[in-house]
Amino acid sequence: MRILIANDKFKGSLTAEKVGNHLKNSLESVFPGALFDLCPIADGGEGTALAMTTALAGEWTQTTTQDALGRPIEAPFGWVASSATAIMEMSAASGLAIVQDAKLNPLKANTLGTGILIQSALAKGARRILIGIGGSATNDGGLGVAIALGYTFKKAGLPFAPTLETILEADQVEKPASLPPFELIVACDVDNPLLGPRGATRVYGPQKGVTDFAWFEQRLTHLADLVQRDLGVDPRNVPGAGAAGGLGFGLMAFFGGRLVSGFDMVATQVGLEARVAAADLVVTGEGRLDEQSLQGKGPVGVARLARRLGKQIVGVAGSVDDSAALRAQFDLLIAIKPVDTPLAEAMRRTGELIETAVRAQGAALRALSP
Repeated sequence: MRILIANDKFKGSLTAEKVGNHLKNSLESVFPGALFDLCPIADGGEGTALAMTTALAGEWTQTTTQDALGRPIEAPFGWVASSATAIMEMSAASGLAIVQDAKLNPLKANTLGTGILIQSALAKGARRILIGIGGSATNDGGLGVAIALGYTFKKAGLPFAPTLETILEADQVEKPASLPPFELIVACDVDNPLLGPRGATRVYGPQKGVTDFAWFEQRLTHLADLVQRDLGVDPRNVPGAGAAGGLGFGLMAFFGGRLVSGFDMVATQVGLEARVAAADLVVTGEGRLDEQSLQGKGPVGVARLARRLGKQIVGVAGSVDDSAALRAQFDLLIAIKPVDTPLAEAMRRTGELIETAVRAQGAALRALSP
């Protein structure tokens, strides 16, 4: 019997890799002699880079860069040498969580650190870069990334390094003299354009400290106009251009980035469909399975794929919402948190509770086996 374990993290408790190991430990006692395929998954949010790096047998590396406010930091990214692929999250360098100790300053916050992260991957020989862009602290349209990777902005014919405050002075933008070719795949699960009432500034700006919407809108419009005139591309209205303070726009405009859903990116890169097809039983899960899980979350994506391929699918979570729509996606749902156990304690004991709950469902699990 072959069992695929394709689970997400239990947020705040265990990484997807550690959850998968606990699931394997418990399932080994239910199915002695079974063969296991551990494939950590994610949906493009926090933990995606680590889950994908693990699933692709890559290594986790660190590089020196800077946060959104220009302070030096060490940021990680995954490296898969066999395919020259780098896997990263913009939040590792330019994320909002990193600058929570400082006063929000959207006029100064930029994506230069994410550009340095990409530059480090290219220096390592990357021919393909996968990046998740959720959780940004910035609203610069990817200006910082462009500057970090060698784009030249000019005013009156002379090069200068514009900021959001000075971008209106730029009257020309030029491509780098030399930038190694690479494929850029961007995990993005929002469909906002760059500008307008549903754009980066008005929808996501307030959480980053933006109050003068017209000021930011004017600068992003000027950046988009420069790109259209001098680079011959205009992705400002492409769904997802407004993601991460307009970084979606910047990655498309400056580097030909291709925006895909987070789960679809993970599933494609780790060969999930083939791994599901090869399994007799599929087990997935995350910290909580509820109605929200139906909106593009990784475990439900795994479940739908298993259903399509005619495989039995089991969901394991800290807690499970009693929803008919959710139950319809799975053959068996296992909630690991005992009713009388406080949440904080359950989160400390997640690994133990996974193994206890799964073993307790041994008879139900065996009933699903072919």
